[in-house]
Amino acid sequence: MPAEQPSVLLLPGLLCDASVWPAQQAALQALAPVHVADYGDCSSIAAMAERALHDAPAGPLAVVGHSMGGRVALEIWRQAPGRVVGLALLDTGFQALPDGEPGVAERAGRMELLALARDQGMRAMGQRWARGMVHPDQLDTPLFEAVLQMIERRTPELFAAQLQALLGRPDATDLLPTITVPVLLLCGRQDNWSPVARHEQMQAALLSSPSPAPVELVVVDDCGHMSTMEQAPAVSAALSRWLAGCLASRAGLL
Repeated sequence: MPAEQPSVLLLPGLLCDASVWPAQQAALQALAPVHVADYGDCSSIAAMAERALHDAPAGPLAVVGHSMGGRVALEIWRQAPGRVVGLALLDTGFQALPDGEPGVAERAGRMELLALARDQGMRAMGQRWARGMVHPDQLDTPLFEAVLQMIERRTPELFAAQLQALLGRPDATDLLPTITVPVLLLCGRQDNWSPVARHEQMQAALLSSPSPAPVELVVVDDCGHMSTMEQAPAVSAALSRWLAGCLASRAGLL
């Protein structure tokens, strides 16, 4: 009996929606059905993963997470590894909120942005926050405006819920070596939020498994944190190659 056809589950990052994925949707739909998750008002990474799994098509999933969505992807592996045929983790991280001063500083910085969103609106907050999220060449371009419009579609209440999820994020250090499906790690070379070095740490942890699955690290040049929008062709090509490998592995061709 042939194996059930997997679907692709796309998991957006903080304050992001389907508008970060159109190029990837178009590319991946040639290989498998594609579904974009919506976290609603979930305020924990675990709840986001539960909702994404509940709303996703039935059956096996090739899971793609960008930024916060990468953390949700790892949580999906924790909760339902039997449904996952591959993981793609883009511009993301794996560690919990750090102890001591670094954690205090992160919390304070995020709360300052939330206060700005409540006092002056989401677009004003985005004008400050998003300037560090893209390659300098993308500042004040139509792409940057698209990022601002996406942020403006969200509310301070949703922002607060997602910040709570990020500040309470689980640590996935011990989870990475348990992953037994093909993994793509992808990062913009100029991503200052989730730098290349962090993805190299993830690659080392994945490969520390006694029986590591295939792991590829792709670094995209001239690209900041919003890789799916900034360098859409390169990201789509990497994801298509990864998905083809997941499908071939599932079919027993690799």
